[in-house]
Amino acid sequence: MDARGADALGETPPLADERSRINLSWLLLLRWGAAAGQVITVVVVSGWLGIDLPLLALFVLIGIGAATNAAAMVWASRVDQVPEAAPAVLMLIDVAILTGLLALTGGPSNPFSTLYLVNIALAAAVLPPRWTWALVVLSIACFAILFSVSVGDHEAMGHAAHGGLGLHFEGMFVAFVVSAAFIAYFVQRVTSELARRDAELADAQHARARAERLASLGTLAAGAAHELSTPLSTIAVVARELERKLVATEGEDDAAEDARLVREQVDRCRHILDQMSADAGEVRGDAFVPVELADLVAESTDGLREGNRLDVVVEPVVPARSLYVPRRAVVQALRAVTKNALEASPSGSAVEIRAGLHGREWRIDVRDHGGGMSEEVLARVGEPFFTTKGPDRGMGLGVFLAQTVLSGLGGGLVLHSRPGDGTTAELRLPVESGPEVRAS
Repeated sequence: MDARGADALGETPPLADERSRINLSWLLLLRWGAAAGQVITVVVVSGWLGIDLPLLALFVLIGIGAATNAAAMVWASRVDQVPEAAPAVLMLIDVAILTGLLALTGGPSNPFSTLYLVNIALAAAVLPPRWTWALVVLSIACFAILFSVSVGDHEAMGHAAHGGLGLHFEGMFVAFVVSAAFIAYFVQRVTSELARRDAELADAQHARARAERLASLGTLAAGAAHELSTPLSTIAVVARELERKLVATEGEDDAAEDARLVREQVDRCRHILDQMSADAGEVRGDAFVPVELADLVAESTDGLREGNRLDVVVEPVVPARSLYVPRRAVVQALRAVTKNALEASPSGSAVEIRAGLHGREWRIDVRDHGGGMSEEVLARVGEPFFTTKGPDRGMGLGVFLAQTVLSGLGGGLVLHSRPGDGTTAELRLPVESGPEVRAS
């Protein structure tokens, strides 16, 4: 269902709900500031300037605004969805309250009547068009009403008493400064919130695209495993029978060894297909279990330490803490990155692995001393099936799968590389890794 369909049924789409909740939170803060400013203005005008004002009526109106703000805060904390009408209703109430305050303090001659423009500017930034125009119409109507229903001596806020034109001009100046400051500040805040929300939306779209590619890889891997299982099984049976006949007839040792090698390689192919299928999606269903950082690193480097090409340092964590992650998925992610580093490093050069707790995240750095990568290559690393290695040394899925696993846990994989200076891969996991992080 699209946003229009959801709106027609009275439902609030997720993004619209988030936007309304953000707008409401900022509006509530603004209304508290406005109430405080109104109290200060009344006190200054009445006490310092000595202008006679209907204080009781003014404070009643200000109290109504504060009461509606408090009620809106309580209501917003108890509901799951905030409709777009909620901020609009509060802004309509504000226009009515402002009209009452102006009517009691000089009507249209009150220089603070320019505050109507603040509401209109804020509405244009945060409200849908229909609510914005509703507020514009109400503001115009209320301003017109001021000419006929204003209470009290217009001269009190006008230009014929208490300083003549000077007081009126000073009031206009103060009102202009307040209006300009409010408009500039809140439009800027709204703009920054919109930019942040756009960035979050772009990240969500990127994550969704990555998840779709991962699902496609899982389908591809499962299909490949299914289609190749029969011919591989046939080759394995034939190789086994051939090996038995050669042994029984005392055939050439080399031929028997070749048959045995064929069977072993077939078993290896089947294992690789099963592993690829797991890597491409099934590991996402792994259970979250506690695991020590040292055990995680040791398991991911098992079988890769030949030739002493790995320099591993795991920093002690005090107090002792465990990661809470899908063990198999994270091990495979770290193993894929480590294998890439070993393949990129020249013979005899060690790959450094440094693991520890850094602030609020676990970090495992894998550094090789290979030729490094250019900015163009680095920008593409992580794309499915992109690789700079030969066709017989990988499919270009290791970094992609590692990034997918880590980002799904609330972490990430960051690569630093320069030509001639090797590459460092930073695997990051938040301390609070767990099912609730992945689901959020």
